[in-house]
Amino acid sequence: MEWLQNQGDFNYGTDGYDAEGNEEHKISREGSETMPYIDESPTMSPQLSARSQDSVDGVSPTPTEVLLPGGESESDKGLLMRQLVLSGVLASEEIYINQLEALLLPMKPLKATASTSQPVLTLQQINDIFYKIEDIYQMHKDFYDKLCPIVQQFDNTTTVGHLFQKLASQLGVYKAFVDNYKFALETAEKCGQSNIHFFKISEDLKVKGPKESKEQPRSVTMEALLYKPIDRVTRSTLVLHDLLKHTPTDHPDYPLLQDALRISQNFLSNINEDIDPRRTAVTTPKGDPRQLLKDGFLVELSENSRKLRHLFLFTDLLLCAKLKKTTVGKHQQYDCKWYIPLADLVFPSPEESEPIPQLHATPDHEIEEMKAKISVLKSEIQKEKKSNKGSSRATERLKKKMFEYESWLLLYSPTIPFRIHNKNGKSYFFLLSSDYERSEWREAIQKLQKKDLQALALSPFELQMLTASCFKLRTVHNVPIISHKDDDESPGLYGFLHIIIKSAKGFTHSSNLYCTLEMDSFGYFVSKAKTRVFRDTTEPEWNEEFEIELEGSQCLRILCYEKCFDKSKLNKDNNEIVDKIMGKGQIQLDPQVVQSKNWHDDVIEMNGIKVEFSMKFSSRDMSLKRTPSKKQTGVFGVKISVVTKRERSKVPYIVRQCIEEVEKRGIEEVGIYRISGVATDIQTLKAAFDANSKDILMMLSDMDINAIAGTLKLYFRELPEPLLTDRLYLAFIEGMALSDPAAKENCMMHLLRSLPDPNLMTFLFLLHHLKKVAENEPVNKMSLHNLATVFGPTLLRPSEVESKGHTNLASDIWSHDVMAQVQVLLYYLQHPPISFADLKRSTLYYSTDV
Repeated sequence: MEWLQNQGDFNYGTDGYDAEGNEEHKISREGSETMPYIDESPTMSPQLSARSQDSVDGVSPTPTEVLLPGGESESDKGLLMRQLVLSGVLASEEIYINQLEALLLPMKPLKATASTSQPVLTLQQINDIFYKIEDIYQMHKDFYDKLCPIVQQFDNTTTVGHLFQKLASQLGVYKAFVDNYKFALETAEKCGQSNIHFFKISEDLKVKGPKESKEQPRSVTMEALLYKPIDRVTRSTLVLHDLLKHTPTDHPDYPLLQDALRISQNFLSNINEDIDPRRTAVTTPKGDPRQLLKDGFLVELSENSRKLRHLFLFTDLLLCAKLKKTTVGKHQQYDCKWYIPLADLVFPSPEESEPIPQLHATPDHEIEEMKAKISVLKSEIQKEKKSNKGSSRATERLKKKMFEYESWLLLYSPTIPFRIHNKNGKSYFFLLSSDYERSEWREAIQKLQKKDLQALALSPFELQMLTASCFKLRTVHNVPIISHKDDDESPGLYGFLHIIIKSAKGFTHSSNLYCTLEMDSFGYFVSKAKTRVFRDTTEPEWNEEFEIELEGSQCLRILCYEKCFDKSKLNKDNNEIVDKIMGKGQIQLDPQVVQSKNWHDDVIEMNGIKVEFSMKFSSRDMSLKRTPSKKQTGVFGVKISVVTKRERSKVPYIVRQCIEEVEKRGIEEVGIYRISGVATDIQTLKAAFDANSKDILMMLSDMDINAIAGTLKLYFRELPEPLLTDRLYLAFIEGMALSDPAAKENCMMHLLRSLPDPNLMTFLFLLHHLKKVAENEPVNKMSLHNLATVFGPTLLRPSEVESKGHTNLASDIWSHDVMAQVQVLLYYLQHPPISFADLKRSTLYYSTDV
């Protein structure tokens, strides 16, 4: 966690330091299990949960109202939300109690041996390591035992405030634990180094799963479990905020919960002051404390290759380090690669910055293929866990492989540059996946630079001491990847998030404003959508709807920008964003709320700006379900043969017009077919094509090009049968599995000839267009593989009836089926030009039952 600190003014300063030398490019997992992954989001250090004490209506991931079908009263809705929150409390308490039980399990046998001739530990050492754990366990066990029957018989008259008030009044036990925490860790570490028996015990404590689950106990280190109470107490106000939000002010619980929140906030405030010294690394020659304020993993470009670094921001300097490899049982250490005094650190402007070091960008298809491999491994790990093997060796091998794949993805997917320059020396380049994260680092550094900082130079001994302290001081313990998460953490959401960005207020002057949306995916954040620019206003009203694909997502970020139209400020680096960030904020995706069938309204506050939006979630199965149209007069959801016969055309009018417009003014649009169009614009075009409107050509010429591209994708997605037909689906998949190139060629061409003429003509027309789009890849960033990823499932995914027979549309979007569908379309995209006439004239060299 990132401790709250009172920062004094410091006057230090230095020359920089840079440790040159080659190193291995692999990411080491050594020590990755020393502490649990506790970050609130994949790329941020977690924050303390204490809110402002001025109000009980602090920020909370739980919404103020859940919209339910039917005509339920507000009290019914509030009752349901209170019950949901309390059910979550019970589940969380059970997990926490199991963790404390696992920590206490070796204590009794250790005490029993302490009085023998061959003790493992002395009684004093045992008391130091397990100090107050029994008391913490008992208070939470009592709380759980009393809360459980109440929640099971929950109604409007149920009261729980007295239980939370009592729990809050006992938080003083945690004060004693926190005061001893550092000493407990040091004692456990020393005992592990001197006694191999205790080392083995501390590295393999078994935590049992919840009662209702059939999971086998999992192995956790003692150091990780000792951190659980720290993590727990700093989140103690969250549930109280949520309960108060859904408790009527006239309910008997309300004043009790208010009192519990007040006690908890006061306690956390005092704890922060006490914990401050634990964030102090070393003192400077002047005797001033040097404190760690932020740390995290970033990808550095060094010697023309990518290196994973751990960046540490102290009150007067920025230090870049890598974790050394160590043998089992030895204390881990960081190796300092370089440091820059904040007094000498500058951020070059885009026009002033030197070109980014020469780097071969990772092809998009390699990134997507790696995601596919990770998803397959996730599926295999889940299957292994559901079997009776428990934490088998097979599971561990799969997890190890998954860690390797995720580490590769973390290293090679970031593309957003972050430049840091030492005005007395060289520049350093980092690559990030999120502009939100880049902004956080820049703002944290610039805030410290407002102080009176002076040049300083660390002696070799001072640098060694500072670097040695990083291991204990770090707040981000593991690289932000899925395999580091605890089993009790949420797996995230898979499917589609429908989100409407409505409006924003709070700007002090008229600007050209737009928003971008970032979602976490595979452990890191990526930009998913962007609104149009609302010009010259202080109150933009975008009212734009987007459909965003979720890949295990848990958090939504919204960034608000002021658009820069000054071309002289454009940077030569394509990925550099020169527009000014006006505000940024994020919200956790609560599955219980998001998965409601109704729209959920919410607000994100950022630097005095309020952005209003609505969202709802739909599973992938529901979003991709092919539903035949009940009317035969339109074009969406109607068989392609019916449409072409009615229009007396070879290719549907909607396909021809959308492609013509994209080729006219969208062929160089960055991310064409990948970037989401505004959902309301797409629905407008859909209605116009269905009604055969006379104004369709004028509408197309005025419409945003991403909306037109989205309309084309929607047309193919809503066909009652895929363009390449249900009948031939398995044959296409089996044809791609053939090893002999000649046999594969004959099979794949024969399958095209087997398509009905309207389907074949439309497919070839689209194929020719997509190849033209890919020819402009240097500008639009859309490769053949990118286009195959977008269109493959849309053109091949079987209809609902057929899919039950031979394919498994799991929630994991990177399933085997999706991979195969992408490969089929990619084969035809990479094939030399195919014409309808040549196909029909060709001699059949290969036949198959289809």
